Formats: sequence, C-alpha cells, structure tokens
Amino acid sequence: MASPLMECVPNFSEGRRKTVIDKISAAFGSVEGTSLLDVDPGQATNRTVMTLVGSPAAVVEAAYRAIAEAAALIDMREHRGEHARMGATDVCPLIPIAGMSVEEAVEWSRVLAERVGRLLGIPVYLYEYSATAPHRRNLADIRAGEYEGLAERMKTEWWSPDFGPTEFNPLSGATVIGARDLLVAYNVNLNTVSTRLANSVAFDVREAGRVLRDGHPVTGKIRTDAQGEPLRQPGTCKSVKGVGWYIPEYQTAQVSMNLTRLSDTDLHEAYEAVWDSAQRRGLRVTGSELVGLVPLDSMRKAGKYFLKKAGRSAGASDAELIESAVQSLGLRQLGPFDPPKKIIEYAMQAPRGRLASMRLGDLADLTASDAPAPGGGSVAAAMGALGAALGAMVANLSAHKRGWENDLDFFSQLAEELQDAKEGLLVAVDKDTEAFEGVMKALALPKQSPEQQAERKTALDEANLQALRVPLETMEAVNRLVPLLEQILLKGNPGSRSDAMVGLLAAKAALEGAYWNVRINAGPEKGRHSQADQGLNRAMDLRQSCNAAVDAALAQGEGLFE
Repeated sequence: MASPLMECVPNFSEGRRKTVIDKISAAFGSVEGTSLLDVDPGQATNRTVMTLVGSPAAVVEAAYRAIAEAAALIDMREHRGEHARMGATDVCPLIPIAGMSVEEAVEWSRVLAERVGRLLGIPVYLYEYSATAPHRRNLADIRAGEYEGLAERMKTEWWSPDFGPTEFNPLSGATVIGARDLLVAYNVNLNTVSTRLANSVAFDVREAGRVLRDGHPVTGKIRTDAQGEPLRQPGTCKSVKGVGWYIPEYQTAQVSMNLTRLSDTDLHEAYEAVWDSAQRRGLRVTGSELVGLVPLDSMRKAGKYFLKKAGRSAGASDAELIESAVQSLGLRQLGPFDPPKKIIEYAMQAPRGRLASMRLGDLADLTASDAPAPGGGSVAAAMGALGAALGAMVANLSAHKRGWENDLDFFSQLAEELQDAKEGLLVAVDKDTEAFEGVMKALALPKQSPEQQAERKTALDEANLQALRVPLETMEAVNRLVPLLEQILLKGNPGSRSDAMVGLLAAKAALEGAYWNVRINAGPEKGRHSQADQGLNRAMDLRQSCNAAVDAALAQGEGLFE
C-alpha cells in the first residue's frame, strides 16, 4: 500500500505584497516530508493560493505554521480584493491523495482546526466532509457576508465557530478548515470588461444556476416555494461553483469556477459550457487559466476531447495530449503554462521513472556499465514499450490516411490502447530495477542471530517474489499487446507494414526476455516458494500461447509482402 499522501491548498488574503507572500510560503514549505508545489498570487483578488503535498502529519504542521505566519502579517481591517474572503487564511482544505481515506483527512482537519483555534485565537469553521452541521458544509454559505459581516454572524448560535474563540477577531477574521475532494480552480476569459455579462454566463454554467424572478431577470421579484425559499433555474454543469468578475491586471472579465468533483464536470466540459453560453450572449471566449494545479488525467481527457473534435486520432502521447489541451483551452493567453509546475503528478515527481525518462543513449550507456541494474528485465520492458509505440504510430498514420476517414474511430481507439500499453511497459522499466534493488537490500540484512536470520529470510522471500512479479507483469502486458499489433499489421496503412512487423518482433523479444527473468527469480526448484511456482507456471503458459500468436501474426505479415 502506498504511503499516505495528503494535499493542502490554503488561500491567503494577500496577493500584492511579495515580501508577505514569500514569508508565508517559506513557513508553509519549511516542514520535512512536504513539497511546496505551487504559489499562485493574484493582484486583483489580493489573494494567494498555495499547494503543498506530503505525509498527513507533516502537512498539518506546515499548514499550522503558514496560518500562524499569515495571522502575524495580514491585517484584515485593511484588506481589499475582488475575491470573497473572511480571514487572513480564508480557507484551508485538506485533500486525501493516496493511501488514506476521506475519514482520515477529516480527523486531521479537526486536529489542525483545534490547534489553530486554541493556540492562535482564530475562530475556525469546519466545512465539506468535516462539517458539523448540514448548513456548514458549503464554503459559500459559511463565507456569506464575508469579513465585514462576520462580527454580527458570530453572535448567533447558528454561526458560532467550531473551534477557537466565539468573539470576533478583527485582525485575522476567521478561517475555514476541512477535508474535501480534489478541486480545480479554473477561470475562463471573455472578450468583455462587464462583470454583469460575466456573471450571466457564470449563472448559466454553475450548478446553483440563478434565482428565478417575476418580470425583469435582474430586478424582478424573487419567486419562492411554499417554504419561502427562492426558486432557482439550475445551471448546466454539475459540481461547479462560479461567479463573474473583472480583472484589471488582465483588462478582461472572467467566469471564475471551482470544479469540485471532476467526475461530474471536468476541465474541458466546463470550458465548452462557458463557450456555449458566451456565444449565445454574443460574447467570445478568449482563453483560460488554471489557479493552482490540475491532475494529469484532466489534461489527458481534454487533449483527447479536442483531438477527436478536430477529427484527429486521440491515440497520442501524454506530451501531445497536454499540448492539445493547452492550445485548445487557451491556457497560455495570460502567461506561460509549464506542465512540470502546473500538473500535480509532474510537480510531485517525474511523470515516468528515472530510467524511462533517460535519453536512449544514456540508458544504453548505463546498461553497459558494470552496475548490475538496469538489466535484462528493464531492457525487456523497454523493448515491449517500443513495440507498442510502433503500433501506435501505424494506428495514427492509418487514422489520418486520406480516403480512410470512415475508419478514424477504429484506428483512434487502437492508438489509445497502444499508447496505454506503451505507458504501462515504460513503468515496468523502472519497476524491474527497483525490484532488483529490493533483493540487494534484503541480502544486506544482518544474519548473526537466529532472529535476524529468520527476518532476513522473510524479507528475501518477499523481495524475490517481487522480482518475479515484475517480469511476469511484463509478459501479461505483452500478451495484451500482441492482438493489437496483429490488427495494426493486417488492417493498418500498407506503407507501414514493416513498422508493424518490427513492433511484433520487439514484443516477442520482450516476452522472451521477461520469461527468462521470471525463471531466474523463481530460484531453484528445491525449496521454491509456492507463489514462485505459481508465477513460473503462469509464465510458461504465457510464453507458449503468446509466442504462438506472435509467430502466426508474423507469418501472415510475411505473406502481405509477396
């Protein structure tokens, strides 16, 4: 199981004074076990969003330090800005990323909230999954009236803070803390300076929609239900919050959105919804911007969507998909878009492992050195990845071949599947070396006492099993790859048949190479672990069936050249 990983994205009510922002970010990034991924200040909003990832305990400590620093440096009595706010640290969400549940994130949010309230004297409200009452779940409801209305609201039991003093803190205001799903802050730019028009588009799009009125849509009497609650016309996008505003530094109005559940509405879907609404109102979308970071999957989906919309194959590499998304969404209109800094997975670590990210010549040189790894398992996986890459190339060439337009969807789907196979095999390049390093660590364990010998044997058995599992996974991946390559060979662009043949030969080499690594890692038959026996038997079956499929495909391919 992966080590617990949590993200924290606090919003501080300061976006203009660089010295203040730098001091807060220095405090936020000062805890070992965390990575400060992004600091995104806004002049007009007078607000800075920071993104940090790490182990839960380290993240909570970092958040506390940043909140304390913000309280010492920001005087809310003097704060002005376009964005809604109620405190020096306006909101501090905790988001489970890996190896932990939402429930665990809720517990950590309570730990942080209690500490902030007790030690810093700041009133704290819990929201989203951490909320103590239904009316406190939505951030907009808690923030209603903003800083200026906070003193009066706090006098009521309905809005008494969950932690900290119940008296108004004029210097720091109040802070909202809670566990929530991953949220993407996304702004779409319009060719207008009118906040009213931008709001009209925002109301069309956001889930809450707009309040229904009798007569005039702005000044008319609000329509209500039997309980006296305002009736609303829902917007087009589920799990989207939005508002329109004017940004002087950009000299444009924006539809500012929070995409609170990407499975409901993803990046490209929100963009297209704004585009449609703007067009109906005689406006144009000129571009967009991401505030903070975005998941890689959202960029992949956007890239595929716009490629398909343009009648192109979506079976592209991640780099191509990202570039398609960046261009189509206009993410460079207001400034540069740097994927290593704006995509969560890239900011946390290299998108691929160290070996898979190497230049080909450097990988060859490292393999040729006297280091025992990377070895045959990594090279086998790399050959499989290259075979899949060749198949994807032929699929994309076929998808865009003149006169084959009716087959675009078929070849595009094949290209996507081959790209996925390529990425999986590239992961195996590094996993194989990591597995070998695990065996070396187990061999280095002390073995003086009977207890140490037993611990060493247990660790060594598990390490050897992992060293067997990785090449077996490579064989399974090749087994799924071969039918795709066969289709490309038989149905793809005739001018690229030789490339498809090389792809099949590379797959065969990957299969054989991985098999022999399974064999050696299974160890001698005497004393072999039962799981190793099972793995070896599976490898032998895969070798026989997959080799037969490759040889049959190669024979068919050879006939195509006659």
